[in-house]
Amino acid sequence: MAPRSFWKGYLKLSLVTCPVAMAPATSDNEKVRFHTLNRKTGNRIVSRYVDSVTGTAVDEDDEVKGYERGEDDYVLLEDEELDAVALESTRTIDIEMFVPRDGIEWIWFDTPHYLTPDDPVGEEAYCVIRDAMAASRMVGISRLVMYRRERAVMLEPRDKGIVLWTLRFGDEVRDERDYFGDIASKSVDTKLMRLVEELIEERTMPWDPAMVSDPVQEKLLDIIASKKKGRKRPAKAKVEEEEPPSNVISIMDALRKSLSQEKGTKKR
Repeated sequence: MAPRSFWKGYLKLSLVTCPVAMAPATSDNEKVRFHTLNRKTGNRIVSRYVDSVTGTAVDEDDEVKGYERGEDDYVLLEDEELDAVALESTRTIDIEMFVPRDGIEWIWFDTPHYLTPDDPVGEEAYCVIRDAMAASRMVGISRLVMYRRERAVMLEPRDKGIVLWTLRFGDEVRDERDYFGDIASKSVDTKLMRLVEELIEERTMPWDPAMVSDPVQEKLLDIIASKKKGRKRPAKAKVEEEEPPSNVISIMDALRKSLSQEKGTKKR
């Protein structure tokens, strides 16, 4: 069953408008979650906000957001004041421009959402915008208020629908030159390149979602299932410390040995 949409509004391109709904494209509902309990009573432990000076618990009605302007000095903002800054982009995705899809690097992508038509009458306008982007290999850029902040978003055609990606803010992406700048720029031995390319070819296979399964979660579910059946706690797994890899004297020899092992594995 598809999850319910958490946002409804309008998709707009110039004078063309259609109602749309949005739902998260990803989910962590299947993730194993734990509550913290009191071992002695078996009761859940409840978290509460506590005044950092007096140590007393704070009632929910007395909680307020504050912007720090100096040491122990805050500007208080009420929920009504935060809601008052809502812009038109709260409910309208107005496509301001189009850019080549390949022009946006993956590092700017934040969270994907499925954007769907929310009215049979407006579905034709939705499909025209989708197909025109696909034919021109362009993606739409707009702005949208989400989680109390106006964000840049990218609209990308995908099969019969449109995926809306929130994009990271400019100050969130660190300059790669701070990390890669000191790596030496030198030409690589062509013989080594050919061996690595051959190794890549040996390991190339079609993408399968099973490649990103979570074996740790699967083991946790096995433990939980065992405990439900009243079995004893499983023995603690012995984790052997990995020895640091020895210094490879010859990269060429290591690559040749790797290729030999790869081809031997495939023949079995």
